[in-house]
Amino acid sequence: MQMLLKVLASRALVVTALSIAAQVVVAAEFPSKPLRLVTGSAPGGGSDTVARTIAEKLNERFGQPVLVDNRAGAGGTIGADIVAKAPPDGYTWLVATSSSMVVNPAMQKLPYDVERDLAPVMQISTVPFILAVHPAVQAKTVGELIQLAKARPGKLSYATSGIGAMSHLAMEQFKYMAGVNLVHVPYRGSAPAAYDLIAGQVQAAFNNLIPTLPHVKTGRLRALGVSSLTRAAALPEVPTVAESGLPGYEAMQWYGVLLPAAVPKSMVTFLHKELVKVLQNPAVRARLMDEGGEVIGGTPQQYAKVIHDDLAKWTKLVKAAGIKAE
Repeated sequence: MQMLLKVLASRALVVTALSIAAQVVVAAEFPSKPLRLVTGSAPGGGSDTVARTIAEKLNERFGQPVLVDNRAGAGGTIGADIVAKAPPDGYTWLVATSSSMVVNPAMQKLPYDVERDLAPVMQISTVPFILAVHPAVQAKTVGELIQLAKARPGKLSYATSGIGAMSHLAMEQFKYMAGVNLVHVPYRGSAPAAYDLIAGQVQAAFNNLIPTLPHVKTGRLRALGVSSLTRAAALPEVPTVAESGLPGYEAMQWYGVLLPAAVPKSMVTFLHKELVKVLQNPAVRARLMDEGGEVIGGTPQQYAKVIHDDLAKWTKLVKAAGIKAE
């Protein structure tokens, strides 16, 4: 028995040594050519901003060009599919959103499987939504909005940036938990949705935090709650929806980095360590927080759990609400 234990211990040491050696080789040889960060949004979009923020620092660390490749369309599916089918050499990354990773699979059949074909590296940041109403709406709190909606079922409307957008699912989750009925008015993008909310054509919306703040401060919109479990640093006086009568309510937009699933684990480990160092940079953290985000970081395993849990959560809601892809 002792001899067997010695043999097993010896093999374990060999495996550990080989693993360390492999990581040293990765660090020494990588990268030897430009890297590509694929994002499913157009220039100026959320994932594009995250991609360019980290690309700048990766460029400095690697001494190689780190190019942001915008592949907008199909709610991020085009970009994700490119990375899922890319060579597993670590040179092609996906900067993804929660919409593309956990909402799209809940609504339609995709040309790839999120959990099978993509390898999580790190969840970069999360951004909450603001539940806002037009000032003419006779509700100054989340509780009052719920009471108003119950008194006038089907009479209040809400705007979103499109069917299946996170702003849509955020309100559907709100409706489900509050037991209210608001009419969905989808727009082609967040800008026209915000314009009509400010104009009073619709009464409510879950809007992105930073673009909504100026309108809240000028009184053109009234903020009732934020969709995170904790209050937003940019709007600390506004309570969370969870603390305003819907315990446990949470609907977040998040951003993360993934690779093709066949990338060696040693490469994932190496790139994760590089991203950790990037997120420790004060300028990077400030830029992400300026977008209303909270810097997350974490391990590949933690990010994989976020994806798995959110897939289950939003798939259940999509089915319950009967939401169909456009």
